[in-house]
Amino acid sequence: MRKFLDSLYLASGWTAAFFIGAICTLVVAQVCLNLIDRVSGLVTGTAIGLTIPSYADFTGFFLAAASFLALAHTLRQGAHIRVTLLISHLPEPIARVLEFWCILVAAAISIFFSWYTAILVKESYEFHDLSPGMIAIPLWIPQTAMLIGLIILSIALIDEFIGLLHGRPPSYHSKEQEVSGE
Repeated sequence: MRKFLDSLYLASGWTAAFFIGAICTLVVAQVCLNLIDRVSGLVTGTAIGLTIPSYADFTGFFLAAASFLALAHTLRQGAHIRVTLLISHLPEPIARVLEFWCILVAAAISIFFSWYTAILVKESYEFHDLSPGMIAIPLWIPQTAMLIGLIILSIALIDEFIGLLHGRPPSYHSKEQEVSGE
């Protein structure tokens, strides 16, 4: 099970990286088209009007997908911004209880958001909601990436909580110590 979960988190992280690459590709392509259009305007006196239809919408959708799909992998790697100043100065038993509480609350919030995002995706699908751009995209498609990211984050938080129950330190602690040089 551990290998499957770690593979899930890694796949989610790589998928997020793919979407970041897609954003870069779209933006560079649009900049190149703008340059060609500008040169054409200078040479011929008339711009061609080259553009990628709805590229701003697509990059926004890709950013949302990348952000949500990266959450679980980032958590497991200890790369989320966390305030450990309080926990690091508490006695170990109290710090452990606070860690349990934080993970449990985070998992509950993540599950709550996952549930309501699933309802949002379902309603967008049922009502045929479309993006307002030049290319109308069914909104349930980008919302599904957000939902998948939230579900995987919920799984990662539950995984961390179960690990704490079994006496293991959270996966992100070892990564934080590597960064801080401890």
